[in-house]
Amino acid sequence: MKSIMVVDDEKDIRQSLEGVLKDEGFQVHLAEDGAGALRLLEERAIDIILLDIWMPGMDGLEVLEKIKERERELPVVMISGHGTIDTAVKATKLGAYDFIEKPLSLDKVILILNHALDQRSLSEENRALREEIAKDYAIIGKNRAIETLRVEINRVAPTNSWVLITGENGTGKELVARNIHAFSGRSSKPFVEVNCAAIPDELIESELFGHEKGAFTGAVSSKKGKFDMADGGTILLDEIGDMSLKTQAKVLRILQEQRFERVGGTATIEVDVRVIAATNKELEKEIKTGNFREDLYYRLNVIPFHILPLRERKDDIPLFVDHYLKKFSQEIGGVEKSIDKDALACLVHYPWPGNIRELKNLMERLFIMSPKPEIVVADIPSPIREGRRGAQPLPSMVSTGTLREARREFEKTFLLHKLEEHDGNISRTAETIGIERSHLYRKMRAYGIEVEKD
Repeated sequence: MKSIMVVDDEKDIRQSLEGVLKDEGFQVHLAEDGAGALRLLEERAIDIILLDIWMPGMDGLEVLEKIKERERELPVVMISGHGTIDTAVKATKLGAYDFIEKPLSLDKVILILNHALDQRSLSEENRALREEIAKDYAIIGKNRAIETLRVEINRVAPTNSWVLITGENGTGKELVARNIHAFSGRSSKPFVEVNCAAIPDELIESELFGHEKGAFTGAVSSKKGKFDMADGGTILLDEIGDMSLKTQAKVLRILQEQRFERVGGTATIEVDVRVIAATNKELEKEIKTGNFREDLYYRLNVIPFHILPLRERKDDIPLFVDHYLKKFSQEIGGVEKSIDKDALACLVHYPWPGNIRELKNLMERLFIMSPKPEIVVADIPSPIREGRRGAQPLPSMVSTGTLREARREFEKTFLLHKLEEHDGNISRTAETIGIERSHLYRKMRAYGIEVEKD
């Protein structure tokens, strides 16, 4: 049952409202002046207040101001028999939900009260949702670099400066971007993510800027683009280093002008968007090889953030393990599990080529598949157990007799090292070492190298 306080110096109005509100299912509390209302507010939990403006002693506007100092989210509906526009404006500025003139229409009073309560309920749900989201996007770690990162996020977030986030796959670049958005003045506006590597080059213009009906085959209706959807908020251009030079040129123009035309359209659309870009590539090297525009790089790289790989912040691994054990315990029916020190040591010494994403996936697997309440070394997959000393080192000496044999031994070990570094991903390994994927496959067959598939 919702509780309401009626504050009015006229006894007849208090009693009339009390009867109607009780019939509507409210628990009603009455006060005849401002001082009594404030005392009652200290003693009881109130969901909504009907507050008269013209009362002897402390007037309603003064009472409203004091109420808002205590409980900013508490809805207050002002009532007055001598209302003016100036009074209504002042009440609204002080935080009143609405203003009703006497003589009161009881139907109108009930309607406004229900709307106010619905809005408060929605606000509370949104706040609870934001708190849950904040937990999901919390940046975990005590490593000095991570502590510095948190400080820098808090410093940069309230501004509108553009940010470039670099780091290996799985280090948490999207997490940093979401934190910047959450702590900014744009947090109530959209956060729109675009994976530049996942969209075919021929579709990315439509994806980013939208299109009009009939603009191309298959465009059966008009569609907003990502920049349009992010208006007032933040757009994350993830894997910006994988965007083609042609698209880079178009994006650069949009970033400079903050205006564009949809594909097949003629109307100019203006947007206010904060841009955050992220990449796992070294863009300076990409510029030198002609794969990335230098002017776009300097346009994006206003505030640079770099996230360390997990193998360079091993002191944070126990924190992540504990976090994921608690997280999966809550998600999977309250089952609790722990990890013994030897198993934890195994995780700490593994190089984590997939970084935090890989660790999270492993912890979910261990939580579900480990048969006992305590996770032990035997539960951990053998590639991770065997990698506890880190990735296979490159040979500093070779024992074979001929140059050709030495070259083969070195090349095989080098390929094993790089494949392990990239978690068996053939495409990423080929790209890193600078050869075609098909060429890498041929070398793997020649050396008898096989990649385990999950």
